[in-house]
Amino acid sequence: MDKKNALRAGALAAGTTLMMLLMSSPALALTRDDGDDPGSGLSVIDTLGLYVAAPIVLFLVIAGLVMVLGKSKKQQKQS
Repeated sequence: MDKKNALRAGALAAGTTLMMLLMSSPALALTRDDGDDPGSGLSVIDTLGLYVAAPIVLFLVIAGLVMVLGKSKKQQKQS
């Protein structure tokens, strides 16, 4: 009975996903609005720096500050 329920759930999920894809209208990304002035695109290095390196550096800075401030509070309580 479990196999039948799993098959039914899978078919329902697949059917729902297919209907959503077929019924959704395409994004109108090709038509420009009045006054639309897109800038120049980002290079690969710019994209990696902005979306990969910057979040990692920000995370490391925040983690470092938390560790340093946490250690200083522990040392004050022990005294």
